[in-house]
Amino acid sequence: MNQTDKISIVVPFHNEEQNIPILYGEIVQAMAGVGDEYELVFVDDKSSDGTAAAILELARTDPRVVCVKLRRNHGQTGALAAGFDQATGDIVISMDGDLQHDPADIPALLAPVRSGEYDIASGWRKERIDPYLSRKLPSRIANKIMARFSGLPIHDFGTTFKAYRRDILSQIKLYGDLHRFIPALALMYGATVVEVPINSRV
Repeated sequence: MNQTDKISIVVPFHNEEQNIPILYGEIVQAMAGVGDEYELVFVDDKSSDGTAAAILELARTDPRVVCVKLRRNHGQTGALAAGFDQATGDIVISMDGDLQHDPADIPALLAPVRSGEYDIASGWRKERIDPYLSRKLPSRIANKIMARFSGLPIHDFGTTFKAYRRDILSQIKLYGDLHRFIPALALMYGATVVEVPINSRV
C-alpha cells in the first residue's frame, strides 16, 4: 500500500437522520489528517424518517458522498454488502451510523492495512463502558467461543469498525449476520488480521 490509495468509508443508516451530519463532520475532520483521496458511501437501509434526504443533501454539496438507497430493509449485513458493492476504494472501512464509533480512530485502523502488512484491521473495544453483567460478560464469553471455533484469536467479533483491503473483501459473499465474521471468513483466503484498540463511545 502507498500514499495514493483511495479510501472508501461505508456506513449503513436506519432511521438515524440526526446522526448523519454529526458523523459526516467527524469523518471529514479525521480524514483531513490522513491525506488520501476518499469517498463516503452512506447507505439508507429503507429508513422511515429523513435519513435518505439527509444523505442526499450532503451528496449535493460534497461529491465525495455517495448515497445508496435500498428499496427494502436488509439489516446491517445486507446494507453493508450494498455499500461494499458501491465502494471504489483500495481500502474499505466499515463503521456504524449510531455514533458509537469514533472517526478519530480511522487513522489507527488504516495504518496496518495501508502499510501492506495486514489485509484487515479489526477494531477492539478494549475498554468498553457497557454494564459488566448484562453486556461485557456475555460479550466476552461469546467472543471466546467464536475465537475458538473460527481459529481467529481476536477479542472483539461484534464491532463493525474495521478496515479491509478491497481485494480480500471482494472475495467474501455476505448474508444473514455474517458481517461480524468477515475476518474469520477471510482466513480461508489467506488474509492476515490485526486488532486495533478503538474508543467505545456507547
